[in-house]
Amino acid sequence: MGRWIKPEVYPLMAAMSFVTGMCIFQLTRNVVLNPDVRINKDHRKKGVLDNQEEGENYAEHGFRKFLRTRPPEVMPAINRFFTGKE
Repeated sequence: MGRWIKPEVYPLMAAMSFVTGMCIFQLTRNVVLNPDVRINKDHRKKGVLDNQEEGENYAEHGFRKFLRTRPPEVMPAINRFFTGKE
């Protein structure tokens, strides 16, 4: 394996592995939890599903609720340093 994979490639492999993992996570989350995905045959028979509450729970997950309480700053310490608000 050392002959084919050089040490310079390790950071690229790590980044690509992370991105691939995130894609697999998102696809799995959508297939399992998304109310618009219809795996069950009974749900597929219905033209319009009456699942407003389920859709609301899917869209308003815990991470989104947490972010609403946080200020919209990427780097708050640097922002405070340059604005002089400390």
